[in-house]
Amino acid sequence: MLMRTDPFRELDRLAQQMLGATGTWSRPTAMPMDAYRDGDQYVIVFDLPGISPEAIDIDVERNMLTVKAERRPTANAENVQMELSERPLGVFSRQLVLADTLDTEHIQADYDAGVLTLRIPVAERAKPRKISITSSGDRKQISG
Repeated sequence: MLMRTDPFRELDRLAQQMLGATGTWSRPTAMPMDAYRDGDQYVIVFDLPGISPEAIDIDVERNMLTVKAERRPTANAENVQMELSERPLGVFSRQLVLADTLDTEHIQADYDAGVLTLRIPVAERAKPRKISITSSGDRKQISG
C-alpha cells in the first residue's frame, strides 16, 4: 500500500549518516521509519527522539504524505563549550506515496517518547466484501 518514490534515497541517507551531514530545509536528512498493516489500517512509525511535537509538520496532498521535523542544538548559550556532539541536528524529512486504497481524510497522528505514529485506515471501497448471487429459477425451458 506504500510506494517509495526515490530508489536512491536510502543510499543518500546512509552516506549522510557516515559523513555526519546536517539536514537543511532544502536538503533534509531522511528519518528512520517502519510501516506495516494492522487489520484495517496501515501504521507508519517514525523515530524522532529529542524533537518537540511543535517542530513536526505532517502534510498530505492528494496521495503524497510528507513528514518534516527539525532538531536544533540544545546548548545555544555563548559560554557553552560543546565537548561531544553525536546526535544529528537539522531538518529531517520523509515522503511517501500512499495508495488510492487508503483513507487520507482520517489519518491519526500520535507522538510519544520520541516516536511519531501515523495510523491510516483502509478506505471502505478497498475492503474485501461479499457479492451476493441472485438465482434465476423462474426461467422455464421450452422443448420442441
